[in-house]
Amino acid sequence: MRSILIILFFMLMIVSAKLYGQKWQPGRFTDVKGNIESGFINVNPSGRGPIKDEGFIEFKEDNKSEPYKLSASDLRSFVVGKDSFVVAHPPGNESWAKKELDFVKVALDEDIKIYVTHGGGGGRSSGIGFSPGVGAGIGTGGYGGGFGGGLSIPIGGGGGRSYEKTSWYYGDNPAGMKRLTDQNFEDVMCDIMGDYPDIVDKIHAKVYVLANIDRLIAYFNHVKAAEKR
Repeated sequence: MRSILIILFFMLMIVSAKLYGQKWQPGRFTDVKGNIESGFINVNPSGRGPIKDEGFIEFKEDNKSEPYKLSASDLRSFVVGKDSFVVAHPPGNESWAKKELDFVKVALDEDIKIYVTHGGGGGRSSGIGFSPGVGAGIGTGGYGGGFGGGLSIPIGGGGGRSYEKTSWYYGDNPAGMKRLTDQNFEDVMCDIMGDYPDIVDKIHAKVYVLANIDRLIAYFNHVKAAEKR
């Protein structure tokens, strides 16, 4: 019995270490003045943010530094691993956990971009999941391409929120983004991916629909990457 308890204790320690490693991820942010700072980012800090009705993250320069909070209005964008996020207002009459300003993930970086949130428009959970080591990267002057599925952690601070349905948006910038729906999916995605007839044919044939857009984005990125080889 004692041996079992010891094994369980060490297993718990390993899990705790992994969860702590996921809490702080290598990343960088670009503030509203265009300054870029690299270090470690916690996308789901607990407690209240610096500004009411805004999402926020925590940042520290290194493992020995004291972390500090950054509200959405302090930032233009930030990167965690290879996933990129930009600041946005909820479009139209939608709301994100009663937040007037929060973060959305750049799932596809083309002239017309695809953005994704978890809980967008639902009113309870806000933010987007990130996948360490997979997905989009952000450059010093713009957004990165690619898509990362997998680990879903709500961002924007506050903790304790429920997970909600995934919501997708499109637009040439966050200020002009609109909800991607079953009704407009085919037109929007064919417009974005129009240079690739094979992909367009699959969209028309309903091989790819809104429900599996993550697979479509992954396939699109694969085809683009293969073209450059």
